[in-house]
Amino acid sequence: MPLKLDFYAAILLVTFGAPSEAHDTYSHLKDLWGNSCCNDQDCRPAPYRLSPGGVQMFVNGEWIDVPDHVIQYRALVGDSGETGGGHWCGRTYQAHDGRSFQVTQCAILPPNATNLVRTPFAVSGREIHGDP
Repeated sequence: MPLKLDFYAAILLVTFGAPSEAHDTYSHLKDLWGNSCCNDQDCRPAPYRLSPGGVQMFVNGEWIDVPDHVIQYRALVGDSGETGGGHWCGRTYQAHDGRSFQVTQCAILPPNATNLVRTPFAVSGREIHGDP
């Protein structure tokens, strides 16, 4: 009987342990001030592009401006490659007028992105349609 309990416990551990593995990709990230970039839900892969004004990332269906001071140029272990190395950590807030806005805690771009020249609308990863 104890053998069956061990078996079921192992199945539960494997079944419920998998989602945290995806977040482990981000758990070590710290911002400029040494704070964690994310909790268990606010980091995700995100396509990026360079515009004349700087870096933009595609978050929640829209291109948002990313402040230079939150960008880290690094490769992440476990990156699936679907966004060309772009990852966004932040939160979405609701304004009093009903509009939502994103606040970026950290943005991750691949190390080779430091070599890119700021040209209008160079898009990483897959093609995303949206306003420039």
